[in-house]
Amino acid sequence: MAHEIQILTEAGLRAALRLDLTTVDVIEPAFAALTEGRVIMPPILSMDLPAAHGEVDVKTAYIDGFDGFALKVSTGFFNNPALGLPSLGGMMTLFSAATGAVRAVYLDNGFLTDLRTAAAGAVAARHLAPEGVTTAGVIGTGLQARLQIEAAHLVRPFNRVLVWGRDLTKAALCARDLATSLDIEAEVVSNPAELVRRSQLVVTTTPARAPVLRAEWLHPELHVTAMGSDAPGKNELDPKALTAADLYVADNAAQCAKLGELRAALAAGLWPQDRTPPELGQIINARHPGRQSQADITIADLTGTGAQDTAIATYVSSALSDAGTVIKA
Repeated sequence: MAHEIQILTEAGLRAALRLDLTTVDVIEPAFAALTEGRVIMPPILSMDLPAAHGEVDVKTAYIDGFDGFALKVSTGFFNNPALGLPSLGGMMTLFSAATGAVRAVYLDNGFLTDLRTAAAGAVAARHLAPEGVTTAGVIGTGLQARLQIEAAHLVRPFNRVLVWGRDLTKAALCARDLATSLDIEAEVVSNPAELVRRSQLVVTTTPARAPVLRAEWLHPELHVTAMGSDAPGKNELDPKALTAADLYVADNAAQCAKLGELRAALAAGLWPQDRTPPELGQIINARHPGRQSQADITIADLTGTGAQDTAIATYVSSALSDAGTVIKA
């Protein structure tokens, strides 16, 4: 029997969706579901392409109670900006959880991944950042640097952002864009230590394989979200930072132990092998204490999960049910 498949392109998705609190609220329950054991999520399938400075990741997850599940292919080719192309790309397919039939194909070129990743950063900031954030900082100058700061501003409306990147020209462009999009003061700083010192909320958004944030830079009233480490070998934070913080939180402990900042701390012998860190979903569900005081130092390690992809794809299917092209298959 034939069934209908919805097809949406990047242009259609961009015309209908934006980064807002609704998107943040769509992603937050995915963290809670992971913690509650309501998710079936296999390990990420990853492939490195060193010759092209590229990588390919495949993620999927079933969330109990959802009528569909997403399969997402995400690409990151980090030489692309020199060619005038975006670094990130990919697509999502939504399947019926009852029959396995394809329900929708989202040819988003990574747009939905960008949205859900930024929204995840906002969830971390909402539950872990100090209440009084006046200055945020971002280490990195790409698209996700812009989106992470825009997302954080939704839940902690600061009035100044600091930007640092290895390429100061790109950092200046990023700062200009953020000043325009958020109507706040944006400043390029000369080194990341200064950025951390002056900020209460810092996001690292790089594909670094050596730390860009040192443990000795941490200070009271600071929250750090590290979202760039999502593959073996990547590392943005000094491993000592995880134990120096008052609270370190993983999006998914098992995944962070293989791909995230936790992997580097385990490899360095700085995190006990038998100690499982709390997960963001436990903070959301109040099953583990979060920030205990304004003075606390907190760190969130976000590797990105298939549950987030299923959450955003299911939302798109519902919110844009009449959009795009429908074919019979």
